Amino acid sequence: MLSVGRVHLPSDIPIVGCELTPYVLLKRPDKSVITDDVTELNPIDGHFLRYKWYRVQSDRKVTVCSVHPTEQATLQCLGCVKAKLPVAKSYHCSSKCFSDAWQHHRVLHERAASAMNENGNEDDEIFGRFNSTGSATSSMVNMSTSQSNPNLSNGTTVLCPAPVTQRSGGETWFEVGRLKTYTPTADDIGHILKFECVVVDAETKLAVANPSYLSTSRVIPAPSPSPRRLISVSGMDVPGHLDLDNRILAGGTFTVLSYNILSDAYATNELYSYCPSWALSWTYRRQNLLREIVGYRADIVCLQEVQSDHFEEFFGPELDKHGYQAIFKRKSAEVFGGNVNNVDGCATFFRRDRFSHVKKYEVEFNKAAQSLTDALVPSAQKKTALNRLVKDNVALILVLEAKFSNQGIDNPGKRQLVCVANTHVHVHQELKDVKLWQVHTLLKGLEKIAASADIPMLVCGDFNSVPGSAPHALLAMGKVDPIHPDLAVDPLGILRPTAKLTHQLPLVSAYSAFARTAVGLGLEQRRKVDPATNEPLFTNCTRDFIGTHDYIFYSADTLTVESLLELLDEDSLRKDTALPSPEWSSDHIALLAEFRCKPRTRR
Repeated sequence: MLSVGRVHLPSDIPIVGCELTPYVLLKRPDKSVITDDVTELNPIDGHFLRYKWYRVQSDRKVTVCSVHPTEQATLQCLGCVKAKLPVAKSYHCSSKCFSDAWQHHRVLHERAASAMNENGNEDDEIFGRFNSTGSATSSMVNMSTSQSNPNLSNGTTVLCPAPVTQRSGGETWFEVGRLKTYTPTADDIGHILKFECVVVDAETKLAVANPSYLSTSRVIPAPSPSPRRLISVSGMDVPGHLDLDNRILAGGTFTVLSYNILSDAYATNELYSYCPSWALSWTYRRQNLLREIVGYRADIVCLQEVQSDHFEEFFGPELDKHGYQAIFKRKSAEVFGGNVNNVDGCATFFRRDRFSHVKKYEVEFNKAAQSLTDALVPSAQKKTALNRLVKDNVALILVLEAKFSNQGIDNPGKRQLVCVANTHVHVHQELKDVKLWQVHTLLKGLEKIAASADIPMLVCGDFNSVPGSAPHALLAMGKVDPIHPDLAVDPLGILRPTAKLTHQLPLVSAYSAFARTAVGLGLEQRRKVDPATNEPLFTNCTRDFIGTHDYIFYSADTLTVESLLELLDEDSLRKDTALPSPEWSSDHIALLAEFRCKPRTRR
């Protein structure tokens, strides 16, 4: 007869909206083990498993900290209450917790205040208790004096059970699911979940052994970062905090998102030890990333580090539900030695109601390396050259046709095409020649497309190159200075003569528009831009590296930048944190730009 040998969860902490699928190991009488799901539809040896999930509710109620959701809250911010912010964001586990989080927390207050009536005095009531040093202790209430208040709630949900004190009749189990997988809801916040599995006779449908149980820690709400605003670079602020559901794009404008989402294969505890393990788990990160991406409502989405299996099983189907068509280009996998399903690549999505697919080009830098070595490298050095150049990186280029009109242009019947390149350049910083060669190869391919059609160009991705580097200079300036220090690294001679390192595409970095903005909220963004390069201070933020690797370039002769997604700064990240974090599920930040097609000159 089958028996349950072991039951455990990949992560101890359940999060609202993130699936829980226990690992169940079954044993046969001959001591062999089974890890596959054994359901009533596919019994083994005349038996199957029956599952149940319970929510365990106790008589006592507590709150959970908004910063450390595994901790019980002891303080509540009155400013949040007066500003009518989600009540879950007002709780903190200690004075130090609140103080450390203040620079991030105050942003919530400021944005709530800006949304209030201009003539009201509520700002004084909310912020008057905060002194000039940023201390907010007088604006907090001690939760120990308010726990008996029956009206306290976490959103619309009654607050959470206290740490379990085993008392007869002190807790109640409520059945919430009968499948192996369960997705916690807001009703579960603060409660312990209990999983039950039992071996059942397939004929009698009766249990043949005692159930096995697994208890989770308390369910926590999914941490949510402050919404990032879309800032007009012409000085007119976009209404709301990127509430694009109610925003109607003007004719001829469209939005483009570029985001390295951090492949699960690279998201190891060794590399990101500062991130809680539950926040690093893929079951959590995928839901958090999806919420973020969908929330931007971009017309075109360029993602990097998308694993093949995650594209097929998650991002493709999920974004399809939101009206996106998807095209994926996996890395070449000649160097990668692991499971082929874990190979990542570039995925480009576009809204079916805004664009239609015209043509696809795939750039495999491995193939370009083979052609280059065949043409330029002596036979005796080919193996060494290929070892240096073959890194599996790819680029995906799509030609799309817009379904929207460019208002004010009297040019009926003319198709509005857009070319979008999505790439992820090689990561290792010592291979400066390889990075530059990959970027140059991509640009030469784009030049050929541009020569064949009057078409706006967008070049998006993670270029693993900081502002001022040779790849960045080639993209932004159209050439590389012959004395650029990066050119000193060229053991294969593939960068010579340096005069060939040029292109004719009039590319401009979208985020450089912040450096040229002199009015409105664009002024606030200027301090987040490096004045020497006009690029963001960072798009990649880990404990080991803070800098910019991600860009959206556009052809300035055919497109203009209307708005940009605001940049993060140190105040936007909680003290002593890096990415990924519970709020932001990648070590990169998303970039988003709104473009307008320029009127085309008649020929």
